Amino acid sequence: MADLLPNTARTDADDESAGHGHARQKATLKLVVGAIGIVFGDIGTSPLYAFRETFAGHHHLDLDPDHILGVISLMFWSMMLVVTLKYVSIIMRADNKGEGGSLALLALINGQTRTPRWSRGIVLLGVFATALFYGDSMITPAVSVLSAVEGLAVYNTELSPAILPVAILILLGLFWIQGLGTNRVATLFGPVMLLYFVTIAALGILSIVKTPGILFALNPYWAFMFFMTDPLPAFLALGSVVLAVTGAEALYADMGHFGRNPIRVSWMFFVLPALMMNYMGQGALLYREGAAALHSPFYNLAPQWGQLPLVVLATLAAIIASQAVISGAFSVTQQAIQLGFMPRLRIAHTSASTAGQIYIPLINWGLMVMVILLVLVFQTSSNLTAAYGIAVTGAMFIDNVLLTVVLFRLWQWKWYYAAPLLTIFYIVDGAYLAANLTKVPDGGWFPLLIGFVVFTLLTTWSRGRRLVQDRLREAAMPIPVFVASAANSAVRVPGTAVFMTSTPDGVPHALLHNLKHNKVLHERVILLTVKIKDVPAVEDDCRIKMEDLGRGFFRLVLYYGFMQEPDVPAALKNVTGCGQAFRMMDTSFFLARQTLLASAKPGMPLWREKIFAWMLRNAESAMEFFRLPTNRVVELGSQVEI
Repeated sequence: MADLLPNTARTDADDESAGHGHARQKATLKLVVGAIGIVFGDIGTSPLYAFRETFAGHHHLDLDPDHILGVISLMFWSMMLVVTLKYVSIIMRADNKGEGGSLALLALINGQTRTPRWSRGIVLLGVFATALFYGDSMITPAVSVLSAVEGLAVYNTELSPAILPVAILILLGLFWIQGLGTNRVATLFGPVMLLYFVTIAALGILSIVKTPGILFALNPYWAFMFFMTDPLPAFLALGSVVLAVTGAEALYADMGHFGRNPIRVSWMFFVLPALMMNYMGQGALLYREGAAALHSPFYNLAPQWGQLPLVVLATLAAIIASQAVISGAFSVTQQAIQLGFMPRLRIAHTSASTAGQIYIPLINWGLMVMVILLVLVFQTSSNLTAAYGIAVTGAMFIDNVLLTVVLFRLWQWKWYYAAPLLTIFYIVDGAYLAANLTKVPDGGWFPLLIGFVVFTLLTTWSRGRRLVQDRLREAAMPIPVFVASAANSAVRVPGTAVFMTSTPDGVPHALLHNLKHNKVLHERVILLTVKIKDVPAVEDDCRIKMEDLGRGFFRLVLYYGFMQEPDVPAALKNVTGCGQAFRMMDTSFFLARQTLLASAKPGMPLWREKIFAWMLRNAESAMEFFRLPTNRVVELGSQVEI
């Protein structure tokens, strides 16, 4: 009996350890399924059109065995180099406190490197990559949904007139439900995408079994020979081949939601094999049936009875891919607002439990209008694919520049390790970008136009905001002088006055105006500044910085990360060291609302000043943005010339 006791103890410990291990595996599996449902929606719907467009797109390619093998080989090695090596293996290591994406990477670089000689250029490149994302977020829903619904014509040609109306109705419904919140629907994303990937992989395998010779396409020899024998057609084909890797940047951007490892596991062991099985299956089909199946090799993989269910499944996958891009646009917009590249916009929370579930009405309805216009103007997914690749390849090329800074400046890699990798990435992404630039007349102008417009707006707001702060700082009175004079001369009234100011030095204009017109000061005066740091989140114990200025005046700075939303009343509850606790009924918030007067002063061209003035007029009130109680806010106006 005595011998049994130690064994029993060990068994209990082993059971407990096994239980924890099982729980961890279950949690990881849940994240893997979630990543498959959200992260890979864009790249997962590429088989609907990518392979078809290389042969039937704007640059026609002869349909013969060598070209089929060459195109599939290019797709496979593009996925290996661009997605697996560049994004999954390297860039995903460059996380900003767990967060990814161009703006998060830009904030990481900007926060850790202070080299004025080239840092401004890096910032502009990062902002332009973000601007290109908005063009991508307009094209993705249009091309994904339209290409999925076009399967109706494959099932029955008489349904062709219904394609555009059905696609538009689906898109209208998709944007309408954003305001209701997608948290409940999102639980279905993983299982639906799992079924979708399993289905397209099974269809591909059935086709490969009939033509097993297609497996030779995995050999890079066929991609190499494609360029050796037909260099110009091979180069032009890259403009369509790159459609197979669209959505690769989503792996990095969504890293904060799922973590690095679940995304890597789901890509390497599930998504990549499923995609390649389907692409090779489409190639095998064209091997056997030639041009007869070229209209839609994706849907022609299925038997006649299975084509309609496949249309439904592919449409659901396209909706999920579109949902992921729309949510990404909301997230990127929130980051841009916090980092000072956009004016304040109304942000609504659609989930009480998940902080990342947000809805921005202006972005949602703006995207909806542009997506519907794209569908009406371009009419077919084939026409839209001409506009699709430029935004993606442009953003990927910019990511190379940011990666170069990360490898040499942040990670301190030796040049003989970094240079070969970067050379490969620059050659591959440069070739893809150059090939897509040939499609500018056929629709590629659209994402470039959107990118330049958004880039102009982002940089105009950032520059104008800095100029306004400089002008206000020039006219500001030193705090010690003001405190010494005002505290002795003004009548003090009970309560607390919080004066919001964007600059943590000098006297806020709202305070000067209040004293000038009302001739009173509150017993406690708080000069409050909210600062956004170059990290996704700031811990609660690092949020508050308080300075006692004497005679009832205090300087308070609240710090937030660019993924957090400021909540001033909640933060004030945790403030200590400045007298009694804050009570909202005894606290008044004073805000300054600037009216910009465009002038010929040096700083910005007049046309950009007018754009900035328009953005300033339409910005969300600081009252709602900082969650201030509506019945405790006083706004005081002032005019500023820049």
